[in-house]
Amino acid sequence: MKEFEPRIVAFCCHYCALAAADTAGKMEIQFPPTVRVIRVLCTGKVEVLHLLKAIEAGADGVVVIGCKFGECYFKEGNYRAQKKVERAKSLLEEAGIEQGRLRYDFVPGPGGKKFADIITTMTEEVKALGQSPLRV
Repeated sequence: MKEFEPRIVAFCCHYCALAAADTAGKMEIQFPPTVRVIRVLCTGKVEVLHLLKAIEAGADGVVVIGCKFGECYFKEGNYRAQKKVERAKSLLEEAGIEQGRLRYDFVPGPGGKKFADIITTMTEEVKALGQSPLRV
């Protein structure tokens, strides 16, 4: 039987997280290939509905990766994103879905290793939870 490989959706800030993903690629730092990166101008623009829709559409886990607190290009976007992730987590819990399927994290622009670590950790945590109950 084939081992379960979780589908992870990563909403990534254009200024920090996407730059870190690019740095990881240039440095040939490996991270799980099952992640799908969605570029957003600012994680503050990611809405609770986007997070829930990703889970509903079959993602086993969703991670929002933005700038370090106090370093957001749009001043407070990362703070707004973290609050939206927390709100979405509570809604998932109400629906009987593990909060561990959703996460907020941050990475500095040149942080290729940290980006890879975030994706790897998220993949391992979701793998431990198993396939999403909404995945078809």
